[in-house]
Amino acid sequence: MDEQVANFLDTRTDRAKKDADSDDEDALLEELEREQDNELDGFRERRLQQLHEELSRERDMKSQNQGVYFETTMEKEVMDLTTSRKYSLVHFFHPDFRRCKIMDSHLEILARKHFDTMITKINVENAPFLVEKLKVQVLPCLIAWVDGKSVDRIVGFEGELGNTDSFQTAVLENRLLRCGVFQRAKTTENTRNRSIFGETATKKVDDDDDDWD
Repeated sequence: MDEQVANFLDTRTDRAKKDADSDDEDALLEELEREQDNELDGFRERRLQQLHEELSRERDMKSQNQGVYFETTMEKEVMDLTTSRKYSLVHFFHPDFRRCKIMDSHLEILARKHFDTMITKINVENAPFLVEKLKVQVLPCLIAWVDGKSVDRIVGFEGELGNTDSFQTAVLENRLLRCGVFQRAKTTENTRNRSIFGETATKKVDDDDDDWD
């Protein structure tokens, strides 16, 4: 994707948040066109076409519950979703745990940006089989799948999250980029780090114990 189109889409998400107007394609196309008044016609038309295609793809993904952070209540649904979607994240949580609520706030932001990845959560009290099968012992526990295979897990606020409640969304995003469940940095804090993490975004961490087999 053209870098200017990508930057426009990412900052548009930051500006609009949950504003219904953020889905007004005509308004977005007009805004991008105004920003490109001095561009050559060929570049401008190509960028407008890319924006149109990306917005259409985003709408298709949202119709499949991607682009939104939602709760799942059935274990079978978790298994079906993680095996049927290319990229998926599942947050195992408990409603009484403060850190699970903090993780929720970050995942809500990331779900709106990374609509290629299905992001859901399930209460551990509704998932005794999965908790035992996946050896979920500390909450929050966030497990990433690519092509139906677990590639990474974040336990508590360990590692890059610094074991602090005040970590930035970009820090969590960077961790998920490295395991390949996210494809490119989209938070504004990451603008200067895209080339660095782009080289490692496809690296996967095997964890055979987490497979459904």
